[in-house]
Order: sequence, then C-alpha cells, then structure tokens
Amino acid sequence: MTDLSSMNRETKKKHLRSRVITPGKPAPQESSEKIIKKAHGTVLRRRLFILLGILIFLTISSIAYYWHQRGFQYKEATVIWERQYERDEATFVQYVPYGENLLRYSKDGASHIDSAGKDIWVQPYEMRSPIVAVNGDYAAIADQQGSQIYIFDKNGLLGIAATTLPVMKLTISSKGLVAAILQDQTTSYIYYYTKEGQQMKLWLTSFLNGEIGYPLDISLSPDGSLLMGSFTYLKGGELKNRIAFYNFSEVGKNVPDRFVGGFHEMYDKSMIPKVCYLDNIYSVAFADSSISFYSSLDVMSPRLLKQVSVEEEIRTVFYNSQYAGIIVKSFSGEYDYRLDLYSSEGNHIFSKDFSFDYEHVDIDGDTIFLYNEDSCRIYNRFGNLKYEGTFDFPVSRLCSASIPGEIIAAGPQAVKKIKLH
Repeated sequence: MTDLSSMNRETKKKHLRSRVITPGKPAPQESSEKIIKKAHGTVLRRRLFILLGILIFLTISSIAYYWHQRGFQYKEATVIWERQYERDEATFVQYVPYGENLLRYSKDGASHIDSAGKDIWVQPYEMRSPIVAVNGDYAAIADQQGSQIYIFDKNGLLGIAATTLPVMKLTISSKGLVAAILQDQTTSYIYYYTKEGQQMKLWLTSFLNGEIGYPLDISLSPDGSLLMGSFTYLKGGELKNRIAFYNFSEVGKNVPDRFVGGFHEMYDKSMIPKVCYLDNIYSVAFADSSISFYSSLDVMSPRLLKQVSVEEEIRTVFYNSQYAGIIVKSFSGEYDYRLDLYSSEGNHIFSKDFSFDYEHVDIDGDTIFLYNEDSCRIYNRFGNLKYEGTFDFPVSRLCSASIPGEIIAAGPQAVKKIKLH
C-alpha cells in the first residue's frame, strides 16, 4: 500500500514537471532602422496596389467608353445657340471650317465666326465667283477669273495679291504661302505669293502641248516647300494626264525646274481632277478610276505608296489630314452608293453601303458627314451610324464643334450649334 502511494506521488510529480514551462532565450530585438524600413516597404506596397487598382479601373473604363462610343447612336438634337442672318445676305453664302471656327464667305465679303457664333473679323470685297483655300490659321479667297487674292489669318486681312492674269485655282500652306494657277489664252502659270500678298520669284510656265502640260489642280504641302500638281498634256493627238512634284525649298533649286518626281504611266487613260497634300509627307491623287497615295518622306524623290483601282463611277471625294475617301455608285442593287475610307498611307479603313440622297460629304477629324439641305447622316471612322436627323432650316455645311457630341450646322440664313444626345 505504501509502495503504491509512493508510485502515485512520483507519477503526479512527473506530470506536474512536464507541465511547467521552461523560459527560453529572449527574442532578439529588431533595430529601429529595420522597423522603419519594414513599415516603409509596407506603405509602398500598399500604394503600389492602390495605383495598380486605379490603372486597371481606368483601363477598363477607357475600353468600355471606347466600345460604347464606337457603337453608340445619338437619337436627339438640341440647339445650344443660333445666329440668324438677313435674307438679303443669303444670295450666295458658303462656309468652310477654319481651325475650330468657321469662315463664312459670299460675293460681298467674308467673316471669321468663333465657337459662340460671334464675328472675330469681317472683310468686305466684291467678287463675282469667290473661291477659297484654307490651311491651319490661314485662308485665301480669290475671285475666279478675277485678279485679286485676299489673304487672311485668324486676326484678319494680311494682304491682297494683285495678279496680272485671271486666277483659276489657288492653294495655301499652313504658313500663309499662296500658289495660284493663272491663265491667258495659250499659257498657264503657277505663281507664288507671300502671306502679305507680294509676288515671289518662284513660278512655273506650262503649255498644253509642252513638256509639263496644263495644270488641272495643285496643292501645297503644309510647310509650303512642296507642290503637287495634276497636269494634262497632248501626246500623239490624245489627252494624257500626269502627276508632278516640285520642290521650292533651298534644296529644290539644285534640280532643273525644281522638278523632283513625275508619274504618268498608270494614268494613261485617266483624268485626275483633284490632288491634295494631307500633311507634309502624304498626298493623294483622285483620278476618275483610281485613288493614288504618295509619300514625300524623301523630298527629292516622292514615291507611289499604293494605287487603288475603282471600277464604279466615282461620285464624290473627300479628305482631311488623316484620311481620304470616295463615294461611288453601287453595283449591288440593294443600295445606291458605297463609301470607301482610306488612311493617309492608303490602307483601307472601311466600306459602307447606303441609300441616302446626299448632296455634300465632309470629314472632320474621325467624323464623316453626309447631308443635304434638310437632313443628314453622321458616321464615325468605323462606319457606324452615329446620328440621323433633319434640319428646320437650309444647311450648306456641317462640321464638328470643339466638344465631342456637338456639331455646327450652317446655311445662308442661319448658323446653329447643336448638341447630340
């Protein structure tokens, strides 16, 4: 009995000893510098995660907005402001976009209208058949078959060029340099004028049966150093057409007649009524059966990038600094017309079949306007219809306003800023 009790006591002691916690070595204390570094790293990681979350949110929002805007169609229109004109002013009135504003011109004068519908300047003149060229902050207005060219910037008249021969066509650079086709009974000339209206010692002389030919159309590069022209000439008793490039910069005077490039074989049976520089590098020629895209990256040797053949009848052409397009009569039978849009390098963007009795087509930024006097269709650069509606006054020009979703509608009797929603 005594032995059993002793065994029980020993067992309990062992059990109690096993439950006693033996103090270990004290944990090493971290230095304050390490604690600060660890806390700083935690803050940086937290900020990085927050920034990453914001970037992901903005990216998703941007993508969602992009796809929404790409396919979103406006259903209604509200007039923000309007400006009325007297009916006796509305005999002949045209508008062209002028920067973010409008240039209004008629036989009696021109005015620069700002984004609020107010006149920045007004210039009176008398012309029988005014023609206009606009590039950036500069504009030129001439009386076709007359002898005066009015040159403006956004602040008003800079000068008046007096020509010795009738003006047929004109073009202007983004620096205010003007080139004009002048003509007498047998010869055509291309003269240069400064923005103040002074004739420069730069010109070309051409004859229908000469080496260059008769100029149908010309276009200056935005910096004014290059000139592109469509020239028709006689060969073997037949009318032919060619594209020619001239360099009027300092380097261009080192080559005969400043001629730096010509293209004619692909236009053997075509006429080229319209040429234009889209920017300082890319240019386009609209022929009656093709569109040709050129590059002047090498200013002394322009090259053909792409020629797009067109089987259908080309009804209308349009362009801006980024795109060039045509509207053709459709062969499909289901639709009346087809719109084809290309990049400045000649890459196909989209084609759109439609049936709409349009009279005008313009492109402003990424927006394409098809319209007549009392109705319109507006497309984006993806070919999606953005708005279709009617007007309550005669419209002769549509263009984008400075704020997305707003347009300017202008006609002989009124100008209105309209919000689409």
